[in-house]
Amino acid sequence: MEALFKPIKINNLVVPNRIAMAPMTRSMSPNGIPTDQNLEYYKRRAAAEVGMIITEGVEVSHPASSGYPNVPNLRKDSHEGWKNLISAVQEEGSTIFCQLWHVGGIRKPGQPPNPEVPGYTPSGLVRKDKKVAYEMTDNDVEDLIQNYVKDIEIIKMLGFDGVELHGAHGYMIDQFFWRDTNARKDKYGKEDDLRTKFVCEIVSRARKLVGNDFPIMLRFSQWKQQDYDAILAPTPADLETFLGPISDSGVDVFHASTRRYWEPEFEGSDLNLAGWTKKITNKPTITVGSVGLDSDFIGLYVGKDKANTSSIKTLIKMFEREEFDMVAVGRALLSDPQWVLKVKEGREDEIVGFTKEYVEKYF
Repeated sequence: MEALFKPIKINNLVVPNRIAMAPMTRSMSPNGIPTDQNLEYYKRRAAAEVGMIITEGVEVSHPASSGYPNVPNLRKDSHEGWKNLISAVQEEGSTIFCQLWHVGGIRKPGQPPNPEVPGYTPSGLVRKDKKVAYEMTDNDVEDLIQNYVKDIEIIKMLGFDGVELHGAHGYMIDQFFWRDTNARKDKYGKEDDLRTKFVCEIVSRARKLVGNDFPIMLRFSQWKQQDYDAILAPTPADLETFLGPISDSGVDVFHASTRRYWEPEFEGSDLNLAGWTKKITNKPTITVGSVGLDSDFIGLYVGKDKANTSSIKTLIKMFEREEFDMVAVGRALLSDPQWVLKVKEGREDEIVGFTKEYVEKYF
């Protein structure tokens, strides 16, 4: 258990322990502005010794980035709310990263605040052979890269400890990664780097502006919400081809999203996706996927109303083998803000189990 509560240094940032709060969309920021309710929600977990808060997805400053109502953004009228929230979390001794998010082709027609704007994707595809979104031009891609870079500057200016780029689960950055949604013939669709040029451009340009110390993190996944069985990199060699350019561009931390953290990623090895990522890049990695629960979140969409608490003994064994460096906790922290303290103090029998009502409530 002690390994989970040792500090970790990322560049010059000291994170007090190895437990992060996973990003979870809450849709509780009217007009994109963080409120006191948002502040208390994050502060409550920070006060209970979550070492790193990763915010819910925050919209990129681009007309097509929004896919869900009341998601926070980075426009000027949201800055005061963010600064107050950041200070509240940091005063509790935690660190806070802003997750920067563009939904890409997931955007549905009519979505505010720009209902006339369609969903954007690299090739107009939302999955294999399903072309129902807007196909981005060269100018569109360049404009979006610039928006990402400007937002990363704003994130640093507001006082966040770092930024996480949401490159997972079938959203915009992941739509560049995924062969089924990226059929471009230019440098952003190159097969020999597994279509990583888009995110590499964002990271390398931002790095020049925010300096070498400001942590930049990438969340990525094999699976997509459009296809739970999708695979970006079917072999360790493919994963190395994928991760190499991204690591070289200036990413400091990789957040490897899986549905079940305990499952090996490739045959012949016990390492999960975060473990393989650390082995390949030699950079800090975060594992995530049903930590502290007995079933993954997809059960929520097929009628399963709850997930029971489960032991983290397997997690601790993997952690003690130094397979990865941090662990992100999602639904377990949603239902029980005291999860970290209860684990630390050996009170796992007191942890509040997750039920579907916590998706709709705000604590």
